[in-house]
Amino acid sequence: MLWESISSVVLGLALSWVALHSLPGRLPSSRVVFATGGLGALFGAYLTHSTLGSGHVLATPIGAVLVGAVTLSLLIRPRGSRPVRSAAAQ
Repeated sequence: MLWESISSVVLGLALSWVALHSLPGRLPSSRVVFATGGLGALFGAYLTHSTLGSGHVLATPIGAVLVGAVTLSLLIRPRGSRPVRSAAAQ
């Protein structure tokens, strides 16, 4: 389980790096992106390992990358990054 955790965090950080370089200006600060990617992948590995059990060496990193990608996708801002004012704020 220790190697699964370490490898999932490394995969999450690599996924974060790719997201920062492929979507410049549409993500918050790099610290937030790296923390979200690493923690999302770690949670994905935990979730996959808890669901499938031990012995699924290939499925656990795949689950880690999928959950890490989903959590990183929640950070993407729209292209016109103007703040949108709600009707309640006016």
